[in-house]
Order: sequence, then C-alpha cells, then structure tokens
Amino acid sequence: MGNQFEITVVASDSEWAYERIDEAVNEISRIEDLLSTYKDESETNLINRNAGIQPVKVSDEVFDLIERSIRISSITQGSFDISYGSIDKRLWNFDKTMTSLPSSSTAKKMVRLINYKNIILDKINKTVFLREKGMRIGFGGIGKGYAAEMAKAVMKKNGVKSGIVNASGDLAAWGYQPNGNTWTIGIVHPDLAGQPFSYMSVTDGAVATSGNYEKFVIIDGKKYSHTIDPKTGLPVRGIKSVTIISPNAEICDALATPVTILGIKNGIDLINQLKHVECVIIDDNNKLYTSKNIHLS
Repeated sequence: MGNQFEITVVASDSEWAYERIDEAVNEISRIEDLLSTYKDESETNLINRNAGIQPVKVSDEVFDLIERSIRISSITQGSFDISYGSIDKRLWNFDKTMTSLPSSSTAKKMVRLINYKNIILDKINKTVFLREKGMRIGFGGIGKGYAAEMAKAVMKKNGVKSGIVNASGDLAAWGYQPNGNTWTIGIVHPDLAGQPFSYMSVTDGAVATSGNYEKFVIIDGKKYSHTIDPKTGLPVRGIKSVTIISPNAEICDALATPVTILGIKNGIDLINQLKHVECVIIDDNNKLYTSKNIHLS
C-alpha cells in the first residue's frame, strides 16, 4: 500500500501473539491485492480500465467501500473524492524541480474528470461504472484506514483483547496497555519530526493525521502542501496538520484530508455535526483549533 504498518498485540504468550500478527498482515495483504492501483488485476484497476466503456462487477466488499466513499464525498461537498486518481500528475511532483504553480485555468483543466457523481453504482448487480473515459478511482484517502480497521477486526475475532494497528499514522487501538492504562497517543508536531505536539488517551478508538510537513514545496517563499483541492486543482494553504479522532480508522482516514481542504472554520463546523467524531487542527502559525468535545493534555 506504500505505507508502513506496525502491529502491536498485548498477550502473555509471544508465539500466540505473533500468529495473530501474521493473520493481521495477511489481511492487509489481501486488501492491498483488492484495492491497489499498482496491481494490474486488482478490482480498482479493472474498474479504471473500463471507464467510459462498461460497468464492472465487483465484490461486495469493494462495492460497499465505494458506496461509503461516495457518502463521505457528499457530506464533505466533494473535498473527499476517490475519483482523484483522474488528476494529471505531471503538474504535481512536489520536489526541487517544481519552481512555480500552474495557472488556475491549467489546474482546473487537470481536475475536470474528478467528480464522484460520475461513479455509477448498481446495487442489484453490484457493478461500478465510471461515466467518463479517462476517469480513475483510487483508495489512497481511505484505504489504509480501512486496512487498519480490518486487521484490527481479524485480531479481535481471533481473541486479541488489546492492541494497536498503526498504518503510517492512521491508528486503531483497542483494550489497554499491560499496566491497565489506556493507550497514550501523541499528535506529531508539524515542525519537529517525530516529536509530539500534544497527547490524548485512547481505547477502542482511532486517530489519523494529515499534514503538510512531509511532502510540500516552497515557491516564492510560500509553502504549498501536497494536498490538492479537487475543485481548483491547486494546493491548499493555511493548515499544517489535521488530526481526526473517532471510533473507526476508516472514517478518520477519510476525513483528515477534506478537513484540510475545507479550512479551519468549515472543517470544524463539519466535524461538530458528526456524531463521535472530533478533530484537532494546527494552522500555519502553530495555533491550535479543536472541535467541541476535545480534551488534550
């Protein structure tokens, strides 16, 4: 999936624990085979190859994930959109060779195929059809959270009472530490790699962070995030990181980027309308903003 997964199990028998971890790894690999755009025979690539041509019958699992993705697109007003794979990546390499932004008209043309409303689902036949030729879907904004949640579910089903699945910062935790305390999760400081900005206690919950501190470009003294607004085709500015907290890692993963795109006020307004979902935002000046029920230490 292009991400590093770390799996932790609390158990008295190490051999038993490693067997459970292997089962979780197998589950993550299974999901990668299903969703990856880097695997020719994945269901994702099958859908993409038939864009503008014909509907593709998919597994219930992929159909349901796409259906949930479209629902998130709707509530985020298109700031989350799995058809982002349609963007022309020649514009955005975010390395030292990038010395200027494209014009707003050029950027707009490059995102013209991004539109979740053109993903047509047939519930009866379980088919997916991308209406426009050249459209592509991808699960980069939700896939690792989904994989973390599924790996957690497999381990719980097989008797793991307490553990963590960490998918490159998208994290699902359940149960308690060996000393009986809840898990302590650090929110990374956007200016100090690996250093925590703040802490929170989590059990039976999930956390995901989207930030501009790992991949960005500086043009004319201004920092531009790798997060692209699907409506304009241009990178967003003003927010260093967004952390989402909820009971479900898939939801956390899917909401972190759209809150970045929506901005501080609209992002927090959205989160405050969702049950059991909270957020922490750090702006470009390191000012902290939170949704209404957050308690940090």
